[in-house]
Amino acid sequence: MTGIAPFEIMLKDRVYIQCFLFICIVLMALSLIYYTSSAFTALLRQRRKRLVQRHQRYRDCASRVLLRLPQLPADGQRLIYLRKVNPYVFEEMILTALERRGIPVRRNTRYSGDGGLDGQFWVGSQRWMVQAKRFSSAVRPEHIRDFGELARREKCKGLFIHTGRTGQVSIEAFQAYPEILLVSGTSLLQLLSGGNIEHIIKGLKYEIYQ
Repeated sequence: MTGIAPFEIMLKDRVYIQCFLFICIVLMALSLIYYTSSAFTALLRQRRKRLVQRHQRYRDCASRVLLRLPQLPADGQRLIYLRKVNPYVFEEMILTALERRGIPVRRNTRYSGDGGLDGQFWVGSQRWMVQAKRFSSAVRPEHIRDFGELARREKCKGLFIHTGRTGQVSIEAFQAYPEILLVSGTSLLQLLSGGNIEHIIKGLKYEIYQ
């Protein structure tokens, strides 16, 4: 028995060492998870902060453009000016113009990857979706069809607003979707300038305002 005792002691020491090493590994893994999680959380906070700052910059710029627009002498010049505006600023201009009329607006948390929805607003209990396209040429009919299908899936109304021209093919595409209104030209300028837009909000069936 006395000859076995040293071996048993060595075996116990080995077990203790293995347990100690295992505990050290677990503690190191937990520390790594904690610090990785903290770093990831900090990155998310920074990203959210940058997104908020970016949105605010575009909203501030939209407010400045809304002030600048009435100073231009003619509607044609105003439309040309709008076609040169940053597309995200144009989106914010539309939503800001609606807000200034006391209409409840909901903005997206991001500008890209929005599935064709640039914002939402409510008139009474009626939900409206907004798609704002800053075009320098003619609006494409597939954009109208995509937005029309989105409005149908969401079972709500849609306001499709653009700065370009509306060709006959696009008009025909639009007429297949009574859920959406196509707003451009003079009506767009009225919307942005604070003019009367009752004819836009109430015109829910097969009407085009240009």
